[in-house]
Amino acid sequence: MGNLDAKRDWGHARDYVKAMWLMLQQDQADDYVVATGRTVTVRDMCRIAFAHVGMDYQDFVKVDPAFMRPAEVDVLLGDASKAREKLGWTAETSLEDMIKEMVEADLARHRARQR
Repeated sequence: MGNLDAKRDWGHARDYVKAMWLMLQQDQADDYVVATGRTVTVRDMCRIAFAHVGMDYQDFVKVDPAFMRPAEVDVLLGDASKAREKLGWTAETSLEDMIKEMVEADLARHRARQR
């Protein structure tokens, strides 16, 4: 992995697609930021994902300088207040639930390959 301390505003595609659908329902096109408004480090994403299956991410996740971005943006945080005010949109899926879904989907794919 690259920079584990990079902070990102992680969100679920299901929530973002709903926001896009709401944008398309508007009489006039406009620009919106679609975001959760919560930042979490890549390290915390790994910690949460591995903890879901009872593992310590530090035993498996390694930093490789080859994956470091030359022009890193330390914090990416969106302000979706316009989408909330004009579209009535807010992210509905928590970060923890999104990670759980991702891990469970990976486990299901792994189990299917083992058959």
